[in-house]
Amino acid sequence: MKTSYPKDKIKILLLEGIHKRAVALFKDAGYKQIETVKQALTPLELTKAIKDVHLLGIRSKTLVTDQILANANKLIAIGAFCIGTNQIAMEACNANGIAVFNAPFSNTRSVAELVIAEIIVLLRRLSDKNSQLHLGIWNKSSAQSYEARGKTLGIVGYGHIGSQVSVLAEAMGMRVIYFDVVPKLPLGNATACKTMEQLLEQSDVITYHVPGLPSTKNLLSEKYIRKMKPGVIVINNARGDIGNEKDIQLAIQAGTIAGFAADVFTHEPESNSLPFESPLRGLPNTFLTPHIGGSTEEAQENIGVDVATKMLQYLDTGSSMGSLTVPQINLPVQDGTHRLLHVHKNIPGVLSAINTLMSSKKANILGQYLQTNANIGYVVLDIDKKTGSSIIENLKKVKGTIKVRNLY
Repeated sequence: MKTSYPKDKIKILLLEGIHKRAVALFKDAGYKQIETVKQALTPLELTKAIKDVHLLGIRSKTLVTDQILANANKLIAIGAFCIGTNQIAMEACNANGIAVFNAPFSNTRSVAELVIAEIIVLLRRLSDKNSQLHLGIWNKSSAQSYEARGKTLGIVGYGHIGSQVSVLAEAMGMRVIYFDVVPKLPLGNATACKTMEQLLEQSDVITYHVPGLPSTKNLLSEKYIRKMKPGVIVINNARGDIGNEKDIQLAIQAGTIAGFAADVFTHEPESNSLPFESPLRGLPNTFLTPHIGGSTEEAQENIGVDVATKMLQYLDTGSSMGSLTVPQINLPVQDGTHRLLHVHKNIPGVLSAINTLMSSKKANILGQYLQTNANIGYVVLDIDKKTGSSIIENLKKVKGTIKVRNLY
């Protein structure tokens, strides 16, 4: 796709070792100014680096604050090559017409497989047995070791990951029950619980797959642990703040929780060079991993392809599908036209003003697309190629305009 703005002028900055397939996609699309950095940048470093950058790619460790965005004078889009976007000042991106894309589903299989591995590790107490052998202790015993088959697995949050865990667990012969605040159709023979308390009381193994919301904070705390079966196995690969680590520590020490696994924590080191501190360290039959649920080669490649493709679609065609900030529009490519992109505040009269302008310039509109969210609107105009380029400057003067781009 030939855009009006030369592709060799577009600057792309990719941080935190984003997968090589993503880099290859940008190169194959004709973009040449691609800078890749293996690690996250500090806020001060990113504030300096982001000036004149058009596309920014990050993972979970890079913070994109309001102050950083204030220095991003040419930024068109941010790609979060991960699931979450908590590290990005989303309101500022929305207000400034910066599209934010992520990959909410690309690593679901990797997380689901980790959960299945953790279930077996904890039921068989493999972590403790492994540690003992490394210390030279031969403890050949079946005591407190159990099969997964026949156990009841309770899944809190039956979304993309929870439902995949459900299918894999049933294949191992587990009975699956689940609870979700939104009614969900079961897969296989899984059964929905009316309340979370009902699930906690029945489950031999409980795994959490909920988003990070005020309503999910401290879901795994003393109040709820009291309702669980004694000797339950518990897994948290969802969000660190759903669990109260001190309450979990006490429950493990008391034997109420017989096995615990976590991939997410209340406080996580900002880099690999910093120490990890948690009350969960050193506890028996406690399996801890450093936020690697989605860190497989397959998942990272899928995420790279997914986010890079969305960013390229937005850059090359104006299609904003998958954006969390700019309203989503799926656009056909119109040959023989000029395509103009107009992002504006969602206030009355903008579309009318644009159409009045087009009429005054005798511009023949061959296609017009509009979508809005609570704060901004996104209009895409396909107009006759005979229309003069001065219309861009006139569009910028429309009241409420945030961004105007002449795509091709």
